[in-house]
Amino acid sequence: MKFVSFIIDNKIIAGILIGDNVLPIGINSGKIGHTLPEQMEDLLQSWEQTLSVSKLILDKFVQSEDVISYNLKEIKLCAPVPKPTSCRDGYAFRQHVLTARRNRGVEMIPEFDQYPIFYFTNHNSIIGPGDVIVEDDHLKQLDFELEVAIVIGKEGRNISSQIADDYIAGYLVMNDLSARLLQMEEMKLNLGPAKGKDFATSIGPYLVTPAELNSKIITTEFGNKYDLRMTAYHNGNLISDGNAKDMNWTFAEIIERASYGVTLFPGDVIGSGTVGTGCYLELNGTRSLEAKTKGESYTSVWLNEGDLIELEIEGLGRLQNRIVKNPKSNSILSKKKNL
Repeated sequence: MKFVSFIIDNKIIAGILIGDNVLPIGINSGKIGHTLPEQMEDLLQSWEQTLSVSKLILDKFVQSEDVISYNLKEIKLCAPVPKPTSCRDGYAFRQHVLTARRNRGVEMIPEFDQYPIFYFTNHNSIIGPGDVIVEDDHLKQLDFELEVAIVIGKEGRNISSQIADDYIAGYLVMNDLSARLLQMEEMKLNLGPAKGKDFATSIGPYLVTPAELNSKIITTEFGNKYDLRMTAYHNGNLISDGNAKDMNWTFAEIIERASYGVTLFPGDVIGSGTVGTGCYLELNGTRSLEAKTKGESYTSVWLNEGDLIELEIEGLGRLQNRIVKNPKSNSILSKKKNL
C-alpha cells in the first residue's frame, strides 16, 4: 500500500493512495466499524492495525461501496510523515563517499567499512512536495542529495539486524537539501553539519509499504536490499542515475546501530545517505578533475532560485521541489565576533 498526508479544508490528514484517488483513513475507518486517528503520526503508533483497517477500506473502495475519496488534483500533498519523531541520515553508499573523498584529494576512510554511521538532522524542517523556501546563504552552492529513506513502524531498542526489517513501516524518497558553503564553513570546527543542513529535508511523495516492493528484494545476511533505480532531474534534465541495491550498509544494519542503547520510535525517519552520483558536490568534483586532466576549465553547477529538482526512485514515486527565495532574507556567513 501507499500512504500520503494531504491538506484538505486547511487540515492535514492521512490517506491511502490508489491510482489517482486518495482515501482518507480516519473518516473511512468509521464506515467499517473501526475508529482510527486522522494523522500519520498517530496511525504509526499502531501500524499493524492501520494496515489491516486500510486493507478493508481499499476492499470497500474497489467494490464501489460507500468510501470517501479525493482526486489528487483536488488536494495538496505534504510530507507523508509531516512531524517525524526524529530524523537521522546515514552514509550507506560507498561509491559516494569514495568519490567525494577522492575529489577532495583524501584517501578513503577505512572506518566506513567497519560500522554504519549517521547524523541527526532537523526533524522540524521536514517538508514534502512543492516549494522549498530558502535564505540568501542557502543559495550559495545549494545542493540536492538523492536518497532512499525508511520510517520506523514500531518501538524497539537494541534491535538485531536479523529482525530489523520488521521494524520498517515503509520506504520513501528523500532529498537532503544542503547549503554547501555554510556546511564547509562550519564543519571546519568538526561538530558536524548544522546550518548547512537544518533548513529543509524533503520526503515523499508517499510512503510505500515493504510488501509493495517484494519483487525487488535482494536478501542478504544482514537484511534486505532493493533493486530500485534512483534518478535525479534538474529543470527536466537527467543529472544522476544510481540504484538502491548499491547500499553497502543495509537499513537493517543502520537500525541495529541506531538502536544500540537507544529506543527507536514509530515515526522516526532514517535516510540512506547519498547514492553514487547523487549530488552536485560529487558531480562537480568529478567533472572538475576530468576537465583538469584535459587542460580545460569547469564551472560548477548548483541549484538556483526558481529551479525544479525532481528525485525519482522506482516504486517510490517522484519527489518534486521548486526552489523559492525568502524575499526578506539576509546573510549569516562568516559573521565574526569582535573580541
